Amino acid sequence: MITLHDVKVWDTGEVIDLVIPGTAADLLTDADRPFPPAAAQVADGDVHIDATGLTVAPGLADPHVHFRDPGQTAKETMVSGCAAAASGGYTNVLIMPNTVPAMDGEKVAAGQPGTDEVLTAGHDCVIDFLQHYEADHGVTLPVAYDLCVCASKGRAGKEPTELADIAWYMPGRHTGEKDAAQLAHPVTAVSDDGSAVPDAILDEVLTRIKDAGLYLIEHCEHHDTGFINEGPVSRQLGLPGIPEDTELRIVARDIEAARRTGAHVHFQHVSTAGSFEAIRKAKAEGLPITCETAPHYIALTDEAILEYGPLAKMNPPLRSAADRQAVHAAIADGTVDLIATDHAPHTMEEKNAGLEAAPNGIIGLECAYGVCHKVLVDGGIISEQRLIELMATAPMHLMGHTPTDVAGLLNTSSACATKRTLDLGAVEHPESVNLVILDTDRSWTVEPERFHSKARNTPFGGWQVTGMPLATVIASKLVFSRL
Repeated sequence: MITLHDVKVWDTGEVIDLVIPGTAADLLTDADRPFPPAAAQVADGDVHIDATGLTVAPGLADPHVHFRDPGQTAKETMVSGCAAAASGGYTNVLIMPNTVPAMDGEKVAAGQPGTDEVLTAGHDCVIDFLQHYEADHGVTLPVAYDLCVCASKGRAGKEPTELADIAWYMPGRHTGEKDAAQLAHPVTAVSDDGSAVPDAILDEVLTRIKDAGLYLIEHCEHHDTGFINEGPVSRQLGLPGIPEDTELRIVARDIEAARRTGAHVHFQHVSTAGSFEAIRKAKAEGLPITCETAPHYIALTDEAILEYGPLAKMNPPLRSAADRQAVHAAIADGTVDLIATDHAPHTMEEKNAGLEAAPNGIIGLECAYGVCHKVLVDGGIISEQRLIELMATAPMHLMGHTPTDVAGLLNTSSACATKRTLDLGAVEHPESVNLVILDTDRSWTVEPERFHSKARNTPFGGWQVTGMPLATVIASKLVFSRL
């Protein structure tokens, strides 16, 4: 057994001992780290670690990741993407549908990009391929994941996805006919991530998903020209800019659509002051609207383009300093429901093609907590507890899951004056316990070359941040450790 002595519960502040089933070998996830660490003792196969100053919290969750599998596995695979998630303290993710071929529930045909991987695995649908990835590839993935399907067929924006093609995969449907993998990785949302749902099909998409009990994850931005934010930086570089109202137009349009249809719209990576104000008013009205922002909009402005070049190119683009202040204000006042990474792996060859040719996006799973902690908690904008709510409990609720209640797992009848022990080997439902162990005070340097992701496209390399995920627990088992 592995016992963490004197670890603090994230929301109550109680100091407990946490017992995790396992042996010393389970602590050797990071090969560069010596074992036993200075704070550990090993006796009769059991490991005892002084966890004074560490925090146990529900595992981080991210409803916005791209793992590029199938079809673009030079950038990322399910194996490397899930490893990156576990390394960053994430226990649950939602995989976006811009796979190749797109994840729309339709059968794939031989000869199309990416279909060989699906067909070789014995499937004719990307959903089936991803649900059965572990068995087909002989691997155990260290993160729980759900699937998001396209809002339109092929993400082409012309025809809404047929619910008949995806209904079987939704939670609570045909439960007795599904195998364990299908039950574990359901379809829980729809999105044309990377593109806003076009006007012509928006109401039909929203009406269908409301009837199905799903929600729309909307890429709340559309533009046909431009590479970076319109402003002094774009003019200095002589590049066509992307006006801020390209985001607000989609946000305002979708708020009205949510009012008409009653469907839940969740806005991705919101980045501008105008959009936050519109969302703030919609929420005050009681409309079914939620939103996220991302670490890069929290930490950076379009000035970063001058320092990092294509590594700071993303969609929506990095915005002005005033917009970043609006991001912080929206986080502080609760307008922002959660923080998601929009983990978007690309090869460095692609990113080195120059600002105009380079694809949009950065990776984020392995440094998101540290970057957000540095800016938001160290900056006095929110508390440690609120950051965990934004990165763990709120994303889990959006995804339809129940975050692990650490305090609830403790034996509440024990005397409060006595330090209590939470033994994960003795909990009633060990399969539902997902946790992260955090060192909220640790200062560390972001080193992309040590990431578990296949990709290295981040502007945060070399940054000094604070707050490090030290261990990740899935279903009461240690799946990643740098303790």
